[in-house]
Amino acid sequence: MPAAYWKLSSFYFFYFASIGAFMPYWGLYLNEQGFSAGQIGELMAIVLATKIIAPNVWGWVADHTGRRTLVIRIAAALAMLCFSGLLFYSGYWWIAVVMALFSFFWNAALPQFEATTMNHLGKSTHAYSRIRLWGSIGFVLSVGSLGAVFERVDVAVLPWIVLVLLGFMWLSTLQVRDGQAPVHESAPVSLWSTLSSPAVILLLVACFLMQASHGPYYAFFTLYLELHGYTRTMAGYLWALGVLAEVGVFLMMHRWLPRFGAWPLLAVAMFVTMVRWALLPLFVDSLPIIILVQLMHAASYGLYHAAAISLVHQFFVGRQQGRGQALYSSLSFGMGGAIGALISGYVWDGMGPAWVYVMASVMAGLGCLAALAGRRFPRSTSPRHVPM
Repeated sequence: MPAAYWKLSSFYFFYFASIGAFMPYWGLYLNEQGFSAGQIGELMAIVLATKIIAPNVWGWVADHTGRRTLVIRIAAALAMLCFSGLLFYSGYWWIAVVMALFSFFWNAALPQFEATTMNHLGKSTHAYSRIRLWGSIGFVLSVGSLGAVFERVDVAVLPWIVLVLLGFMWLSTLQVRDGQAPVHESAPVSLWSTLSSPAVILLLVACFLMQASHGPYYAFFTLYLELHGYTRTMAGYLWALGVLAEVGVFLMMHRWLPRFGAWPLLAVAMFVTMVRWALLPLFVDSLPIIILVQLMHAASYGLYHAAAISLVHQFFVGRQQGRGQALYSSLSFGMGGAIGALISGYVWDGMGPAWVYVMASVMAGLGCLAALAGRRFPRSTSPRHVPM
């Protein structure tokens, strides 16, 4: 499906290009607006916290109307409109309201697009990573170039840059159509039955802890590097390096998933992440170690996300697909990321920057234990599940 491949890939490219412009430099932008670390953590938490509610609301709408791509287009358009509010004022409460509205729609689009992509792939879901890698490429190009840009241009232009990328993201949604959802001959399993499965519970707990450990990374990594003498250009390159490593993993996941299984790969990803965050405060002044830390992003995101998406797609079937993707997004990237970012801001102010990443390492380690436990339980009662 070459035509569908490029249409699907273009959305991932621009969606993650907007993240590459926004997330790594948002803390820098807020810092230059005069906000404290605690306030930065709060504002970052708002962006992440809307993932708790928004994906579930929009997932319910998409599943019940069957108009998934229409939901994606509306969410993308309203995200762009709301974000433009940053062009008019930069007070704390104004930014808080704008970010809440913007992220309510922005965070709704991706989970539904993930379900659309899986429906287009049909039985070839292991090929997901080859489409998703274009999101990583978009992120790399965005974050890698903007580090150098902000050495020469005031970071106050960041809202304009993000707004342009959001515009291209919306345009890309106009090219995509709903995929054919798989038909299941067996009687459908209730959502509550799926959620009560110990394996599903442990999967969601593991994903929550994994993304909570990333809260300090997304909120403060650029500031942490600047604190230790790294330039913004170097910070941008280090962000880009991490995602380039992630691309390499996405290229291999269509082989690794059938061979090793999703649960073992998920546990490995979380163990590597635990080590990654532990290395960061110990060796932040050593560029070779920081390069190694960023290469570990191949596991922290690439390996983790591909394995987690595979498990979510197996557990949540039929008309549960949209809500399954929404729950994964809201509990991990939403609740987990928001709590991680919020706590890290207070820890940064109260105990010091290094302790932020000690906390992150502990959370990733607990997530690894949850993933190892999840593998030991029987799979969900969904009729589609087969032994892996």
